[in-house]
Amino acid sequence: MGVRGLAGFVEERGAFCAELRVRDTKLVIDGSSLYHQLCFASADDSRRGGEYGLFSATVRDFFGSLRACRVSPFVVLDGGRGADDRKLPALQERAAERLRAAHGLSRGEGGCVVPLLTREAFVQALCRLDVPFVQCFAEADREIAGLANRWGCPVLSLDSDFCVFELAGGYCPLTHFQWRSVCGGDGPRGRYVPARCFSVDKFCGHFGALKKSLLPLFAVMCGNDYIELAALEAFLSAVRSRRGGRKHARLRGLLSWLSQFTEPAEAVDGVLKYVKKHQREEVRDLLCASMEDYTPSDVNLEDFFRSSRYECEAAREVGLPQWVLDALAKGKLAPFIINALILRSTFLRVQVENMQRPSAHSTALPIRQVIYGLLLKASQNTEAASRSKQANGLPVFCEFSRLQKTLKKNFVQAGSLPTDFCDDSFSLEKLVEVPMSRRQMLLLETLGVKMSFLEPIPSHLQLPVAVTCYWICCSEPKVKLHQLKALLLMIVSGELHRITNDPDATGLCAADDVVAYNEFLKWKEKKVEKKDFDLDAAHSFCQWQCCLQMGLYLNQLLGTPLPEPDLSRLYTGTLVHGLFQELKSTPSVENLFSSSSKMTQLYQDLLNTVESTLSPGFFQKIKVSKTKSESCKKKKASSKEKKAIRCAIPEAQHLCSVNRFAALEVDD
Repeated sequence: MGVRGLAGFVEERGAFCAELRVRDTKLVIDGSSLYHQLCFASADDSRRGGEYGLFSATVRDFFGSLRACRVSPFVVLDGGRGADDRKLPALQERAAERLRAAHGLSRGEGGCVVPLLTREAFVQALCRLDVPFVQCFAEADREIAGLANRWGCPVLSLDSDFCVFELAGGYCPLTHFQWRSVCGGDGPRGRYVPARCFSVDKFCGHFGALKKSLLPLFAVMCGNDYIELAALEAFLSAVRSRRGGRKHARLRGLLSWLSQFTEPAEAVDGVLKYVKKHQREEVRDLLCASMEDYTPSDVNLEDFFRSSRYECEAAREVGLPQWVLDALAKGKLAPFIINALILRSTFLRVQVENMQRPSAHSTALPIRQVIYGLLLKASQNTEAASRSKQANGLPVFCEFSRLQKTLKKNFVQAGSLPTDFCDDSFSLEKLVEVPMSRRQMLLLETLGVKMSFLEPIPSHLQLPVAVTCYWICCSEPKVKLHQLKALLLMIVSGELHRITNDPDATGLCAADDVVAYNEFLKWKEKKVEKKDFDLDAAHSFCQWQCCLQMGLYLNQLLGTPLPEPDLSRLYTGTLVHGLFQELKSTPSVENLFSSSSKMTQLYQDLLNTVESTLSPGFFQKIKVSKTKSESCKKKKASSKEKKAIRCAIPEAQHLCSVNRFAALEVDD
């Protein structure tokens, strides 16, 4: 959520916050706010798709600072959009904002977009660090407030809604949480993180006799992610403050006006005098219902952190299988899955890609259709199922994605599962009971790879390699050989980093591996720079990340028949772009790891495995096709015609033609 303008108002008035030394305490952390903040703090290169290693290191350092101050963190993450989907308009607005930011970055302008797999990398980092966390069924704010009040400890977040909740331990804005500047020593009080804590008493005191109980009404009338009351415009204009300039005039005026009332019902009556008579009861009901969003939830997260059992009335009412709820709470299923299951509606996050081409997510559509097909077997009789059928009776899922520079709503048919997987055992309720070998077979058949091809590959790299095979077969435009080699060299560098730096990899590292790693670091420092930016290459690597994301989600839904790869060692945007640029001018960079026999063999195994799934001369055919295309572009009229045709092609036609699950996509 978030109260419009409140964060800036509080920031401007420093007197609303008190200095706080955070140590020897529990701390409830808004996980969604934290991973966004740490992503920006890690100097992540979102233009090139992210630096998950740097991001994961920043997450590790953050929790290391808390540990040094004897702070016990409990991370609470948002889940899905909720069965009522009340936040949809706000989410569409934010998706459009991200699209504009990504477009600016693609043109060389400033800005930042959170890389696609940041949330997944964050959850993996929490697991590695043994940081307790929970993923809620829907929006987490009320559950965060409830848990913090149960323990009487502070909340750490960037969400201004926590200025409105009554919090026994207070709200610490992440912007003033100086975790990089731990203070104190080994004295009796020990080390602490300097922070600031919002004081609701100081805030209310600034506006005379303003009662805390009126703050939820204030938040609702200001407008948040759940409510936008056009009917209140006349009232808000009437109470706008004329003092202190125009900035925050609406907030100051509203707070001053509210200070004359003793309780919310009286203030609501005062508001309704400005509303047309025929709208009053509707507005009253909406205001009263919306104020409930600022009451702490009755979900007992303390029980979850004690027994790993997540109990939520809203989740029970939807009727999901218990294993799905447990997996969601433990972060083993993404919110994408819950939204698709309950709402038949998903958002596909935009990246820095070529906006003239179809969305990078188009490449992964056949994987999503298999996911939708599996979820469909659990919800044939739900209200969402009946709402999401086309005129022909076929069930569809709504995807919010990019069409050039515009957010577009597409309707996509669920995929029909292969005959071998259509029996009742593949219903969602019984999915975890299906033999793992059959679940693995469905995963690999979706990706178009046989397990025998993956046998030379280390088990923790089998899923990304299978995804890479799928990406090459299904991407449009076709992947270039230099792009593939750059990607595989990047994966090898992550594996080399693992065995030379990870204490758990003791015994795997030989002397020649250390030599190879040091040589790689010298090469990287000298050669990898953030200068040349190839937008088409970026688009291709975006497609790979989209395929990997959906491969991860399908793998999770099937109970991880293949081990989940460590994202922190799997994708480094500046490195893969740098390798791609080097390979074009210096093919010998393919021998970057020649000092290590193990890494040389790994690279060859990766390359051979991928090429074994392709037709002979696959990359030569692409090169010939490209040469012919370039000669045609010399004719001006022909070039214009091709451009017009390319722009007119529906996104649905850019699907993987070799995948049996491809189906029709219809624009709304």
